[in-house]
Amino acid sequence: QVQLVESGGGLVQAGGSLRLSCAASGRTFSSYVMGWFRQVPGKEREFVAAISRSGGRTSSADSVKGRFTISRDNAKNTVYLQMNSLKPEDTAVYYCAADETVTSNYFDTSVYEYWGQGTQVTVSS
Repeated sequence: QVQLVESGGGLVQAGGSLRLSCAASGRTFSSYVMGWFRQVPGKEREFVAAISRSGGRTSSADSVKGRFTISRDNAKNTVYLQMNSLKPEDTAVYYCAADETVTSNYFDTSVYEYWGQGTQVTVSS
């Protein structure tokens, strides 16, 4: 079992940057595909970015490409989301997720078994 704890959210002005962290418990962190998702009230949770077990492959949503970068440090059991050039429309609760079996459908919320509690990101205009 994996427990995920996000941190790093907050209030930032448009154009600013934040780095989210997601610390995972357990000894098999490197066996999990990790994803970042976000959700605003009244809308479905949406895919932001995902990273392979080794960190060698990443993918991100078109809305954040070129601005957000996902990375991981398997020695620290942590996955990161570096967010630059933030926009008001990036305002959401950001969640990290983990799963051992996900393959090509890493953008689908339903395939992830473990979720963090979320961290609020607010971007002011």
